[in-house]
Amino acid sequence: MSRPRIVIVGAGFAGYRTARTLARLTRNKADITLLNPTDYFLYLPLLPQVAAGILEPRRVTVSLTGTLPHVRLVLGEADDIDLDARTVRYSDPEGGVGTLTYDRLVLAAGSVNKLLPIPGVAEHAHGFRGLPEALYLRDHVTRQVELAAGSEDPRSCDARCTFVVVGAGYTGTEVAAHGQMFTDALVRKQPLREGMRPRWILLDIADRVLPEMDEKLSRTADKVLRQRGVDVRMGTSVKEATPGGVLLSDGEFVDTRTLVWCVGVRPDPLAESLGLPMERGRLLVEPTLQVPGRPDVFACGDAAAVPDLTKPGQYTPMTAQHAWRQGKVAAYNVAASLGRGEPEPYRHSDLGFVVDLGGVKAAANPLGVPLSGPVAGAVTRGYHLAAMPGNRVRVAADWLLDAVLPRQGVQLGLVRSWSVPLDTASPELARMPGAPQKAGAGRGPGAAHTDEALGEPGPTAVPGAPEEPRPHAPTPSRNPASEESHKPAKGTEGES
Repeated sequence: MSRPRIVIVGAGFAGYRTARTLARLTRNKADITLLNPTDYFLYLPLLPQVAAGILEPRRVTVSLTGTLPHVRLVLGEADDIDLDARTVRYSDPEGGVGTLTYDRLVLAAGSVNKLLPIPGVAEHAHGFRGLPEALYLRDHVTRQVELAAGSEDPRSCDARCTFVVVGAGYTGTEVAAHGQMFTDALVRKQPLREGMRPRWILLDIADRVLPEMDEKLSRTADKVLRQRGVDVRMGTSVKEATPGGVLLSDGEFVDTRTLVWCVGVRPDPLAESLGLPMERGRLLVEPTLQVPGRPDVFACGDAAAVPDLTKPGQYTPMTAQHAWRQGKVAAYNVAASLGRGEPEPYRHSDLGFVVDLGGVKAAANPLGVPLSGPVAGAVTRGYHLAAMPGNRVRVAADWLLDAVLPRQGVQLGLVRSWSVPLDTASPELARMPGAPQKAGAGRGPGAAHTDEALGEPGPTAVPGAPEEPRPHAPTPSRNPASEESHKPAKGTEGES
């Protein structure tokens, strides 16, 4: 009798946990294949610390081949799934194509940046979903501070040292909190003009920071941000983005060279391409994570709309906690479909949330107990160390070094602006010169980013060319009907 073939698409929180658990359950009696664009699992909750220079990039990546010894890794992105033929067609990193056949399929493709129809955002903003985006942001912020320190123009200095983060959910709050500390550390070594300091602005249309979380967590985070100097503006959104700044919904134009887009995520377009029943872009599944009418197909994580059995009529939110637990249940139920055990529905109980605000500050409510200050900071870092499937000692060592040594404020120049466009279905991969762009489904052209807004040469720029003059504040001439206020981020697989 041939060994069953199990294909898992995606190695995020859900896919990685599925592969790891299945390898243990099947005991090398099934062929498990993991299809993923990268050879690592990314621990997204610590990504803001990479952008702030606290952690080195490899600290938040866990080798798939090193931690999944009985799982075959295939590097590539799924392009098409034929449910009737039971095949997955994929493209590898060098442009080749291949096909995988399966007896059981687990779709755990995750999510991508969510774009809204706001003029200029696709061209001038950058997301925060993958390692390339974090590396780009660290280099870009460092560059802006260095250019500002050497500038004789107060207006240019102010624009370069103003950083706008849109979305006060989990990710945006941490990016702003760590970002303010990072830039303050940079200017201590390279002072700006007298009376100037870096300014981080956090925007959200919601009425409070962390709108999807407990109000006590929200108040704690808001207090820390404001004490640190972050300009928190609730009830405010972006109306238009330009190369020289952003026009806010209240009519103010902010001169800036940095727009970080953290307004939320949407499921990977691969789920929608299957032509199966959907719920707001997520694949509808049974409580057992099986796709109705397709007993050989399972889905979990951000790509799946999983019924919340604790709240009838609702679906589980897109968070790392749910994705990680769903991965385990998916593995058990795939094994059950092969005759090993009985299927079980997905049930959960909230363990609380932790938000790292940099330094010793954090907000946490483990098991519903609200914490703040150093105690919350210790709980938060302890939680992350416990939750990471690898690199714990290295992460702890980096935290220790950051506490006793100054940060290294240098640009590596590894990731350029044009290689991390906001409108992409592959935020985990940096775009390469000449490679085809895998744009987000349902949107037309206009995803390519220009580098003029960021003061760095793009792939076709002439080295040494003078910087293009910064445009004046635009007059709002757009049709208001085409504008849409952003909604607060509801969480991603990178949240915890």
